[in-house]
Amino acid sequence: MAQYKCFKCSKPISSKMLEKRFVCPHCGSKIFYKPRMQIVKIKAE
Repeated sequence: MAQYKCFKCSKPISSKMLEKRFVCPHCGSKIFYKPRMQIVKIKAE
C-alpha cells in the first residue's frame, strides 16, 4: 500500500483512503505527493 502526504496540511494519507475520493480527509486539498526515502551514500574502499 502506497503512502502519500497532503501538500497543504502534510498529514499522511494511505492509498486506501484515496480509492473512493481523491481529496484529503483532513483539509479537503486535492494536491498530494509521495515522500521519497532518504538515500544513504557509502564510499567504496
